[in-house]
This record gives sequence, structure tokens and C-alpha cells, in this order.
Amino acid sequence: MKKINARQVGHAYEREIRLELIKLGWDKCQTTRFANRELDYNNVDFVNTSPFHIQAKRWSHAPAYQDVLKSIPKDNNYNIVIHKKPNKGEIVVMGKETFYQLVEMLRYNGII
Repeated sequence: MKKINARQVGHAYEREIRLELIKLGWDKCQTTRFANRELDYNNVDFVNTSPFHIQAKRWSHAPAYQDVLKSIPKDNNYNIVIHKKPNKGEIVVMGKETFYQLVEMLRYNGII
């Protein structure tokens, strides 16, 4: 039986999310492991996904979301974490301030 390598599983999940982001319109999206080592080191997993900095996690337990969000650079991008828990589904986590800013943007543009 083949041993599961958590690092390989995590990298495969990043590649999966990258393809989903491309389908959503970020056609120049790349993983930071491939395109930008500095951002990769700063816990951002994808480039060319403005206005978002995205960290993808595929862990069987919940990461300390607040710590992950704090580790991502603070700039003009919204910081989010996409977490997949095997056999439980996927969620997107963001700070309350980020959520409120997105709601205000939707309201301003007449979407809600």
C-alpha cells in the first residue's frame, strides 16, 4: 500500500484550486511555488488573483485560521483561506472586516 505524503496531497490541492480560479476568470493564475517564492514564503499560494491573497489548506483538522490570515501580507488585497477537510467539504474563511468590505462593495454596486 502506498503511503500518503501530506506535502504531495497539499500541492495537488493547490493545483486543483488553481484550475478552479482560472475557470473563474483569473486566467493568469499560477501557484507561488512556481511563480513567486517570496509570496510563497509569506503564505500566499497563488499569484494574479487580485483582489485576493489566497492560502489553500488541505488538512484533516482545522488550521488556526486567525493565525494563517495574520501571516498573509497586509496590503490592498483581501486575505482568505480555502480549507478542504477530507470527507467533510471545503470552506472559505476570511476576517470579519474583509467580509464587511465585500458586502459594502456589493451594496455600492447595487448587487445587494
